[in-house]
Amino acid sequence: MLTLEHLKKYYATQKAVDDISLQINKGTIYGLLGPNGAGKSSLLRMVTGITLPDSGNILFDGQAFNAIEHSKYIGYMPEERGLYKKMKIGEQTLYLAQLKGMGKIEAMQKINYWFSKMDMHSWWNKKVEDLSKGMSQKLQFVTTVLHQPKLLILDEPFSGLDPVNSEIIKQEIYSLAKEGTTILFSTHRMEQVEEICEEIALINQGKVILQGEVASVKNQFKKNQYKLVIDHDLNGFERQIVSRKGHEYILQFANNEEAKSLLNDCLQNNYSIHTFQEILPSLNEIFIQQVEGTASSRQFSK
Repeated sequence: MLTLEHLKKYYATQKAVDDISLQINKGTIYGLLGPNGAGKSSLLRMVTGITLPDSGNILFDGQAFNAIEHSKYIGYMPEERGLYKKMKIGEQTLYLAQLKGMGKIEAMQKINYWFSKMDMHSWWNKKVEDLSKGMSQKLQFVTTVLHQPKLLILDEPFSGLDPVNSEIIKQEIYSLAKEGTTILFSTHRMEQVEEICEEIALINQGKVILQGEVASVKNQFKKNQYKLVIDHDLNGFERQIVSRKGHEYILQFANNEEAKSLLNDCLQNNYSIHTFQEILPSLNEIFIQQVEGTASSRQFSK
């Protein structure tokens, strides 16, 4: 659906985007990660046609990207609220739908569908300034997906939402992806990326420093550590014990053979094994490890 080839964007002497190439397949939920100032916003502005790259190519659904032609197939939900505070919600939603090329009848059908689905009909005559942050976030999500975009770009979509509404939006994201919508998801919350995204790209100082499927990335950084919970003291493997809490052990092995040896020893001694599982690093741990010590990470930590 979206191919970025050697994109570059410079502002004065700053390399905001420095030779980035990505390929995002149709129906994929793709996480775009990075600390503040990494180049994510500059990249999203080029993908949506707000700005042009200094060099490189963008292909949208196999064609050279044309902002005028392709913007109607894109839904962009920015982190900052892009809504008119003084305008009534119903009128505003209809207006934004028509800006995306929808006729009034079709737009009203879609609005009624989404307002019913998200329990928003009572908001019709309210103004945005009268809504809470979470309510305005729900409204912004609806206005972003009304025209059934092929590419949906979500920048911090769960900001301000309570757990119930976060789950509602998350399930809608899954449904849209299942129906074929390609979703580019940008956030600082690594636990959300780990739960929702299939693939990720980590950007730092304008460059892609890590990309791939979430499971593959986590396996790439694993440390051969395992969690073992048994009913007995563990003897003979003191060298492998990283930490212990009662009969719960965190173990570090040099290779898989050591892990198999321990497991066989427990079985031969008829120990009751409650848990034996490999510990994979979280995306948050990988994120910190990859950007630690850079200017971007110091800014992010503030």
